[in-house]
Amino acid sequence: MAVHELFPYLCVADAQAAVAFYIQVFEASEKFRLVEPGGRIGHVELDLGGSTLMLCEEFPEVDIHAPQPGRGHSHTLHLHVDDADAVVARAVAAGAQLAMAPRDHFYGERSGTVIDPFGHRWNIGHSIETLTPEEMQRRYPAEPCG
Repeated sequence: MAVHELFPYLCVADAQAAVAFYIQVFEASEKFRLVEPGGRIGHVELDLGGSTLMLCEEFPEVDIHAPQPGRGHSHTLHLHVDDADAVVARAVAAGAQLAMAPRDHFYGERSGTVIDPFGHRWNIGHSIETLTPEEMQRRYPAEPCG
């Protein structure tokens, strides 16, 4: 078996609003969408700088649900950008909740975390130095990952 690609596939309550948010904040472009006769968006693909993000609306009939507020997060999407501060600020201005302001981290990255209006957690960062895994491990105990 060979894995060729891995696509994040997010469920949201309002795919149209999510597409608009991701285009505004992450400068995504829509590749295509599939809409059911009743109007429910069954599938959308967005391009984020050469990476594909897939979205769908809820399908409770097959146990596919959007995140529920206050229930925590089972995943984080890590988006590597040129300027984390600017993207985090743009996300917050567009309605995301700031979970962690951008700051420099022990692993050689400056990053911050937002919760988008659809309940998904995004860690947005950029490189500030290149480190070996050994150096990251040496520094690891000095700072919590938060």
